[in-house]
Amino acid sequence: MNTELPRIAVIIPALNEEMSLPKVLAGLPWKQLEEVVVVDNGSSDRTATVAQDCGATVLREMRRGYGWACLAGISYLKDKQLDSPPDMVVFLDADYSDYPEDLEDVIRPIVECGYDMVIGSRTKRAEPGALLPHARFGNRLATGLIRVLYGFTYTDLGPFRAIRFAELLSLDMQDQTYGWTVEMQIKAIRLGLQITEVPVRYRERIGQSKVSGTIKGTILAGYKILWTVFRYARRSV
Repeated sequence: MNTELPRIAVIIPALNEEMSLPKVLAGLPWKQLEEVVVVDNGSSDRTATVAQDCGATVLREMRRGYGWACLAGISYLKDKQLDSPPDMVVFLDADYSDYPEDLEDVIRPIVECGYDMVIGSRTKRAEPGALLPHARFGNRLATGLIRVLYGFTYTDLGPFRAIRFAELLSLDMQDQTYGWTVEMQIKAIRLGLQITEVPVRYRERIGQSKVSGTIKGTILAGYKILWTVFRYARRSV
């Protein structure tokens, strides 16, 4: 039996999250983590400074977009000269809507059961008001289309997730903005990864959401998610 602890890296995209980010970082189980990487996506506040003060590695990606920030974190981990790469990567938002303490629940199916990817599903444990009605509707629509087009049942497109690093690289992620999470979930199905979900807690974020908190963000995100769902349905594996 392999008793070695997995090497875990955390990637946190962040844009103007100086108030929430210290709480996110304080809640992480640092002793279990190889590295925490905060990708500052062009913040105008002290996001990068507070991340450094809390012990995180800080990258700067000035091209605005959730996908751009995630890609920068992956590129850093891929290129960094380590004795060995991380075994898995956890993605977590910087707004303190997720509970960083739930990280252990998210990685457990990979560590103990051999899964390749785990999605933290917010649908059952979200606090009242945390998931806005249009976000819930969009989530159900997108996951319903995935079930019909790809034959796999997700309940959420939530950003809190873990994936084996080798499998993450095999997905060849491309999306630069709002379609990042759904691209990962669709490609994981198409490549035959072992996928599961675990329930995670979810609360109202600190500050206004850049996506669901504005009409423009909601429309752009909804369009990009649906475009991504149908785009890969037309492609052969």
